[in-house]
Amino acid sequence: MMRVRRAASARLKFGLCVCFVALASIQCSRGDRSQTRGSAFTVLHPSDERTWPRSLAFLELALPDENGKWQGRLAKSWAHSPDFRTWTYYLRTNVRWHDGVRVTAHDVKFTFELISHPDVLQRAPGSYTTVVPDDSTFVITYSGGSIPTEPEHWPVILPKHLLKDLAPSGFRNWDFWTRPVGNGPYRYVRHVPKTFMEFEANPDYALTKPKINRVIVKFGPPSVTELMSGNVDAVSHFVRSDVVTIKNDPRFRVYYEVWDDIKSIQTILWNQRNPLFRDSRARRALTLAINRRELLRVLDMWENLPIVDGVYTERQYWQGELPKALPYDRVQASELLDQAGWRDRDASGIRERDGREFSFSLIVTPRWEAAAVYVQAQLRQVGVRVNIVRLENLALRARLEGGQFDAAIAGFSMTVDELDQKVLGSSSDIGYRNPRVTQLLNAARNARDADELDDAFVRLSAAIAEDLPFTILALNVETYVAHRRVKGMSSPFRANPLWAAEHLWIEDDP
Repeated sequence: MMRVRRAASARLKFGLCVCFVALASIQCSRGDRSQTRGSAFTVLHPSDERTWPRSLAFLELALPDENGKWQGRLAKSWAHSPDFRTWTYYLRTNVRWHDGVRVTAHDVKFTFELISHPDVLQRAPGSYTTVVPDDSTFVITYSGGSIPTEPEHWPVILPKHLLKDLAPSGFRNWDFWTRPVGNGPYRYVRHVPKTFMEFEANPDYALTKPKINRVIVKFGPPSVTELMSGNVDAVSHFVRSDVVTIKNDPRFRVYYEVWDDIKSIQTILWNQRNPLFRDSRARRALTLAINRRELLRVLDMWENLPIVDGVYTERQYWQGELPKALPYDRVQASELLDQAGWRDRDASGIRERDGREFSFSLIVTPRWEAAAVYVQAQLRQVGVRVNIVRLENLALRARLEGGQFDAAIAGFSMTVDELDQKVLGSSSDIGYRNPRVTQLLNAARNARDADELDDAFVRLSAAIAEDLPFTILALNVETYVAHRRVKGMSSPFRANPLWAAEHLWIEDDP
């Protein structure tokens, strides 16, 4: 009897032990899964092992925080001259490259000189001069029409000791990009060509230690399938037409970023070599006939995106001093077209003048085709026929540069040089000529300080708003999508999951 009891007791103890081990195993499994999710973050990005987003492994001088307030990164503080042309950055002294070498102002100087090298041309050669008073102080003085009124947030700073002997002509193909040595929140682990790149949290990072331990940048075009199948946690540069597919799916969140390209705009360029667009009344009417606020909703863009008719400086953007936009007014648009002699004389629904219909072709890339379709429908309501011609980027650019188009949906940046070269100057793509505008562009280019630059842009903006040589559809917006378990992302300053990776964390659903 004692043997039976002992055997039963042994079986009971064994059973309890098995249950305990099983429960412990489940708990460990849950814990491991949670730990894995919490420590790994996979982002699909349209790049490869040479063009991946550098902010993951390298520091900028400064960046806005989640509320848009400028915060030091490599720079702990900065100061500028009264005219904003000279900026002095005081660097942190505890930042090291991932190989242990200390980061100094000589690295910053090297970087700014490299990106303005004629073989690199990420900045215009001769647009600034740089000085290093000591290892932790960097001074940059801008010339020409470039007067930044906010601290430099681009480029990331590169290691002089590793790159100084490499030829700038090979910049984009350096092997360094495939095995980078950075100074930022994440350091390189490994990569598979054309497939992915893996980074781990930098244990010696000088700023706040990242909560996510591992980041994987998966290379490939934006894909709804990759997101919905769970292969990735987030997608960079999401195709806006695909937002409709996932915006009502509770598993995902959509984010929008505009701040880093605040002077980039998407427009309709009216080719004024074409008689249809030589009369400013017609260009104004076409602008009034487009409901641009509704267009933003159609394109699933950020609902708080400003709409403007004119140009502005960086300081005017950050201070909210943007030029006003014309309202959506179909009645006024029709009246202006009537005044310009364009009337529907045969009740066909299309306006005519001198025996010619108001009909034109609008060239557009696939990315903006939805906008073209919307514009087509809007202008049809005021008696204007639009034929959409879809082109790839290079073909559209060739047509623009050759002047072989009626109208085009295309983007540009509101820098003095780009305004002059692409739309307002003597060699502009749209054949626009206005001596007053040329004078104001020269005033902006020769501005002695930020106040003069702002004033020149106010007057330039007024002239543009009067003439409307182009119609601004939207400020440049980049769209990102992430699973709801990814926390810390927000529009518009922390929408980019790879720029913001060090501030993010992952929470599993309860």
